[in-house]
Amino acid sequence: MRLVTVAGPPSSGKTSIVIKTIEELRQKGFSIGVVKFDCLSAQDEDLYSAHNIPIKTGLSRGLCPDHFFVSNIEEALRWAKERSFDFLITESAGLCNRCSPHIKNILAICVIDNLSGVNTPKKIGPMLKLADIVVITKGDIVSQAEREVFAYRVRQVNPRGMIIQINGVTGQGSFYLAKLMEKTSTIETLQGATLRFTMPGALCSYCLGERKIGDDKQIGVSKLVNFRGEE
Repeated sequence: MRLVTVAGPPSSGKTSIVIKTIEELRQKGFSIGVVKFDCLSAQDEDLYSAHNIPIKTGLSRGLCPDHFFVSNIEEALRWAKERSFDFLITESAGLCNRCSPHIKNILAICVIDNLSGVNTPKKIGPMLKLADIVVITKGDIVSQAEREVFAYRVRQVNPRGMIIQINGVTGQGSFYLAKLMEKTSTIETLQGATLRFTMPGALCSYCLGERKIGDDKQIGVSKLVNFRGEE
């Protein structure tokens, strides 16, 4: 079975891209399942179900969604194997720009949209920087010049990644993405696999449920801003 991780900021068009790409793969006889990792809520399950795509949703709620992803990805893979899928596609909300759900030797896709602003690529972090493929959406809404500037900013952050422009409404460009996904290697397990990037090195009292503010409440790993200009 082949595993593909898809991540990106909220409302960038991830679900539309995944659905259009699955339609291309299905035309070649592949069976595909999707696991959606989100934070508080996810309405995408209805969209997948409307296209008869098997879908499981996991909500991290009070946890970092990418930590939640890592804790559950092996079980997600087992679920897909039990159903004999040819592909398992995971979709991560990408709500923590310091984290990344990408795994070494597993095809990693980041979805980002032209409307997010030309400075957004620099703000997204490893989720974009370490992706094998960067899908840029909503190019039909901006000018050619804006598309070129945005793509250039993406290349500055991830010069080795392949950029694909895809229209999430018409599906234009999804055929090419499906072809690339077909070339990925099959896997049996993720036991012993390695993340492409470390999770944040922070475990503090607020991570553990503290709500009160104060110096005496800040226990554990934290980072303070130097407001006085002192060395």
